Amino acid sequence: MAKKSKLRIGIVGCGAIGGSLAKEIVSSFSKDASLAALYDIKPEKSLDLARKIRKSGKLCVTDLDSLIKRTDLVIESSSARAAWEIARRSLSAGCDIMVMSVGGMVDHLIQLYSLAGKNNASVYFPSGAISGIDALKAANIGKVRKVVLTTRKNPAAFNGVEYVAKRFKLEGLKKDKLLFSGSASQAVKYFPQNINVAAVLGLAGIGMRKTKVRIIASPYVTKNIHEIAIVSDAASIFTRTENILHPKNPKTSYLAVLAAVATLKQILQPIKIGT
Repeated sequence: MAKKSKLRIGIVGCGAIGGSLAKEIVSSFSKDASLAALYDIKPEKSLDLARKIRKSGKLCVTDLDSLIKRTDLVIESSSARAAWEIARRSLSAGCDIMVMSVGGMVDHLIQLYSLAGKNNASVYFPSGAISGIDALKAANIGKVRKVVLTTRKNPAAFNGVEYVAKRFKLEGLKKDKLLFSGSASQAVKYFPQNINVAAVLGLAGIGMRKTKVRIIASPYVTKNIHEIAIVSDAASIFTRTENILHPKNPKTSYLAVLAAVATLKQILQPIKIGT
């Protein structure tokens, strides 16, 4: 039997998430996968990460097309704004893609399905910083009546969010403040860096418009907290996930990175566990 070739992985976006994933691929998956290329819109970031992994820095490439040519699987860890273009070009070239900025995909789902099918490529959305996606997917085979996500974060997590800056003054906040209540599709639009979990939840269940989201700034919390309530014919489901912040990016939960690692593990291993 011919020896199975290693999966070549390229990472687009070399910030906290991309850097964590790059190091994990090299340290934990070297038997079945290889880190083939790194790219960031800021060249100094990809070069710095490349040199931390290999002194030569040869993993660093200067454009997206060069990365795609080297890889079988592209991992997008850049931004919601850039995610669709990265996915479009990757799939068009026949590359699989794992999308971390899931919110950037919600306006392009028809195109995404079409491109993936046409080019025999796969798209992976990790569950991110929430629990219960497995149960929601199973329940949705029957009938799900209601899905509500309530997210609580420290006010500092919303720094730089235009929607918040225009409407609220969070400095010196002494009690919980409801920042948003509406659909997952609206939440993803207004909070592109904070609420990718709403996109995952909407796509896995009853859709972006029917999935409801509440976002709360709380001075009492130091973790990113996501509570999900699901009402279905199969079960009533409630989950609460208290996330440890990523040490290099407080807008990101550490679990989101580990969810991507677990997804990669599912891709590489012959036995798949979970729904």
